[in-house]
Amino acid sequence: MGADGPQEALATALDTLGTGAYVADEQGLIVAVNRRGEELLARPAADLVGQDAHDLLHRTSCGESVPRAQCRMRESILGGATQQGEEEWLERGDGTLVPVAWLATSCDIGVPAAATLVLFHSAVRPGYPAQRPPAGRRLSELGRLALLAETTTLLTSTLDIHEALRRLISLVVPRIADWAVIDLIGERDEVSRFAVAHAEGDTVVFREDLQGPMPPVPQESSMPLSRALRGVASSFAGPETYQGPPDSGIAVEQRRLFEATGMHSAIMVPLRTLHDVMGALTLGRADQPDRFTATDTALLEDIARRAGLALENARLYQRQRQVAETMQRHLLPKLPRTPGRSMTARYLPAPDASHVGGDWYDAFTLADGATALAVGDVVGHDLEAAAGMAQLRNMLRAYAASQQKPPSKIVEWLDRATLDIAEVSMATLVFARMSENADGRCELSWTNAGHPPPLLVTREGVARYLTEGHGILLGVAPEQVRPDATAELPPGATLLLYTDGLIESPGHTLDEGLDRLRRHAAALAHRPLESFTDELLARARPPDNDDDVALLTLRHEPDRFS
Repeated sequence: MGADGPQEALATALDTLGTGAYVADEQGLIVAVNRRGEELLARPAADLVGQDAHDLLHRTSCGESVPRAQCRMRESILGGATQQGEEEWLERGDGTLVPVAWLATSCDIGVPAAATLVLFHSAVRPGYPAQRPPAGRRLSELGRLALLAETTTLLTSTLDIHEALRRLISLVVPRIADWAVIDLIGERDEVSRFAVAHAEGDTVVFREDLQGPMPPVPQESSMPLSRALRGVASSFAGPETYQGPPDSGIAVEQRRLFEATGMHSAIMVPLRTLHDVMGALTLGRADQPDRFTATDTALLEDIARRAGLALENARLYQRQRQVAETMQRHLLPKLPRTPGRSMTARYLPAPDASHVGGDWYDAFTLADGATALAVGDVVGHDLEAAAGMAQLRNMLRAYAASQQKPPSKIVEWLDRATLDIAEVSMATLVFARMSENADGRCELSWTNAGHPPPLLVTREGVARYLTEGHGILLGVAPEQVRPDATAELPPGATLLLYTDGLIESPGHTLDEGLDRLRRHAAALAHRPLESFTDELLARARPPDNDDDVALLTLRHEPDRFS
């Protein structure tokens, strides 16, 4: 007989019993199960044998795992004592719960070491099917603590307000309620219904037809949602609450909500921040029979308090991002119109709010008619970096306009001046001047302070990096002498100055990013400059880029006049 022979023989012996039965060894692992047991548990023997009976099957009436120290069935199996009980719950293979009456006793039926025979039969009354764990039923104290901890962890791990609100809904639906409604108050006290969400099985479905703008908050209304939106108190409500004559537009919307959702019990809790009320969270039950009670209020107010603090943090962070981004956009210059040259620029903020900051470009006409070009990146990604960028750009522009000096000398002065004048720790920079040489040809002279090299693309599609004139970044060695480099621009050539957000990617090397940019630029060389710039930005910027991007492009067109 094969290795499975003794188990098969034992299962056959158990089949003679008229009820569900399984045998567990001294460690609580299932050794064999009869056919009736497979049917009651909706699990084949292959899914049962070798599994810990307690971990796999034993549950509370709410579907939670029974603490090992509190499980009488496990105590009997491990201790060998004969015990019996009723109203214990086992989890079936389809996720439903079945109440059972059971008896466990030690046995000697030919298996090695000690074993326990567990007999069980369904305690479900005729006509009543096995039930799913009632997610909306009252949580145990351990479950409440776990939910609060999960709320804090999930909501504080994002700085996106809408994502935080979606996570809040996923925490409470369907665990506490089968409906969740979030109303938000805007900066001008305008109310919007951000979400109306319903649990359908394991999926949360949003009812867009019930979402959208809401009437203003009435200051004197005693109705539950109005009180919650004013931060007065949490309140219970049902469909009967809004059946009388409405005292406001919000009451009209609430009647429509209860009629559309079928909620028979709801609780409305303010979403407070440290300084004001951000909105209200409404949880409702329609499919779940239990009504909300005072015990639920304490839990939901704790959840709402944690949510409010997390949302305020996200809102303040997004405001800082908007300030930094607006500041940066307004500080970026208007490009000069120069005969023989066309010029355009693009700036893209970082996808992540934490990365707004120090990328910049500039172009202006010097007193001798030359065109000054600059692109740089101040170390840091916040409002301070944006402010440092503005200081650095303005200092460079002022000094370059007042001094007829080569780029290297301008940047040497800038490096020393930032120590005492600008609040910039370190920065990278390419500064160049474009002019006509003695032969009437377009000449570019530049110096590079630790920045990605300029890219020159001929109209025939030959692309090369201008790697000469490279020195250390600003803020490291202010006394260091910096080099200059010079190159001629043939007619139709395009010059690219850019920041590292266009080439850097977490999953690739810098050389790979530079090569990708060079190949795309060469392929687009025939495009008009505006189209060239837009398409290059779309193609070359890495999809996993998490930095902002500044891109300045210039094309030498001798026959072009302003």
